[in-house]
Order: sequence, then C-alpha cells, then structure tokens
Amino acid sequence: MDRHDAFREFVDAHQRSLMRTAYLLTGDAHLAEDLLQSVLLKVLGRWQRLDSPEAYVRRALVNQHISWRRRRGAGEVPSAEPPDRAYSSEESAVDRIVLRQALMRLTPKQRAVIVLRYFEDRTERETAEMLGCALGTVKSQVHYALGRLRALAPELAPRFAELEDQAETQEAHR
Repeated sequence: MDRHDAFREFVDAHQRSLMRTAYLLTGDAHLAEDLLQSVLLKVLGRWQRLDSPEAYVRRALVNQHISWRRRRGAGEVPSAEPPDRAYSSEESAVDRIVLRQALMRLTPKQRAVIVLRYFEDRTERETAEMLGCALGTVKSQVHYALGRLRALAPELAPRFAELEDQAETQEAHR
C-alpha cells in the first residue's frame, strides 16, 4: 500500500464537497479549482500528522482564500459610480476574439510593446528595458500600434482609450 493511498481515498470521498466549499468562497469555478488544488498540495505534505483531515482542509481553504483576496484585493479600488456601460459576457467574448485577431496582425515588436505596456501593466521604462530598446522607441511603437489596432478593430477604440488613460494615470503616480 502506497503512503499516499489514504490521501487519495480522502480526496475521492470529499472532492465534491470541498469543491463546493471552494466555489462558494471564490464565486468562480476556475478559481475554486485552483484554490482546492493549492490547498491539497499543501495538505499532502502534512497528511500523516493530521487528526481531523476534513476540518483541516476546510480551514486551509478559508485561510488560503483570505490570503489570495488580500493579495489580489490590494490592487482593487472600489468605486461609488458604476461603469458608464456594462458589457455582457457575450460582448466581452467577442471583444477578446477581435482583440486577439487584431494583435496578431501587429508587427512582433508592436505586439510586444502593447502586451507589456497594457496587459502586463509595465511602465514605459520597464518595457524599454525588457525589450532592450530606447524609451522613445517604446513610445513610438505604442503610438503606431494603437493606431493600427484602432484601424483593425474600430469597435474597440473606446477600450483602447480607456487603456491609454489608465496607463497615463499609473505612469504619473509612479
């Protein structure tokens, strides 16, 4: 009998209820899977020493979730005003497809600048260092890339303007 057999049996017997707990904590199926997986990996190392494994795992789920929320919540800023326009999940999915197709039509350097600058939230200086180019090159590549994206996906132009505004605000505060 493998030393992990008891752990496997526990997971098989309790996986559904633990997953439900993780889902209720996170409100998202994918985050719940990640939460449960990370907790089970930690529990595996302590498995032999646990007196009440189910209670321990549930408490670990709560603690890990709180830890994630603290880290993730540090960047969230609550707002009293709702966004001007709410996007449905269908619109968001279509927007992501359109954006991906438009990004793939940029030059590799333009795509890299846009991804680093706006999707990875890097400063212009960090982007320049990562790409091994001058700061002016980053600025010009961003300018040309955003112009090209606006031409390729005009329906996303308001979103590009939001990204630019956010980046400028963050750049000013750094």
